[in-house]
Amino acid sequence: MSETILEAVGIYKSYGKGRTYVSVLEGTNLAIGEGELLAVVGASGSGKSTVLHVLGGIDTPDKGAVLYRGEDISKMWGGRRDLVRSRIFGFVFQFYHLLHEFTALENVLMPEMIRQGVLAWPGRRAAAHKRAKLLLDQMQLGERLYHKPLELSGGEQQRVAIARALMAEPKVLLCDEPTGTLDAKTGKEIMGVLFDLGRAGQTMVLVTHDERLASGAHRRVTLADGRIRQGARGA
Repeated sequence: MSETILEAVGIYKSYGKGRTYVSVLEGTNLAIGEGELLAVVGASGSGKSTVLHVLGGIDTPDKGAVLYRGEDISKMWGGRRDLVRSRIFGFVFQFYHLLHEFTALENVLMPEMIRQGVLAWPGRRAAAHKRAKLLLDQMQLGERLYHKPLELSGGEQQRVAIARALMAEPKVLLCDEPTGTLDAKTGKEIMGVLFDLGRAGQTMVLVTHDERLASGAHRRVTLADGRIRQGARGA
């Protein structure tokens, strides 16, 4: 495997209150190489999404460390972790999470506007618009820039979500069931988009139930009983 860019070391995570606790991760270890397209598979409820959220700093582990190029991002204080997360990670979710009152272009631009802030945005606006339009064009949505999410198909909405995730040129793209709500044909189209990104060198972690998506990854691992079971290399 290439040089490790992201690593989970001995991750434990439980949820609940009082005497009611559910242990989800129990000493999970996982290393992702730079430029690797990794698929994480496992039964429903096995904790796949939890692994993704912990890796990306959305959630914090009860115990263990998440290392980005050797630095423990899981121990950073909230504001610092949020800043690092916005610069390192891009997220693609099963249900798109687009803002319905905004156009496709505005949805892609929104995270960049938030990152830059009110004072810096005017100077960054032209370059950001250029990049957002380029990304949407690469997603074959050049004619849909000013359409709102409810005017787009499920596949088009997911492509907008992928463009949004790529806007800040993330070092690692984290995808949670990116084809989970799509029909077979549309899911195949989204897989093509993700595989193209992988061939271009984008580091990715894909949590998926879709065997077609998992089989196209460079490597796949299985999450069971709170731990990662290493798998064989794929494509």
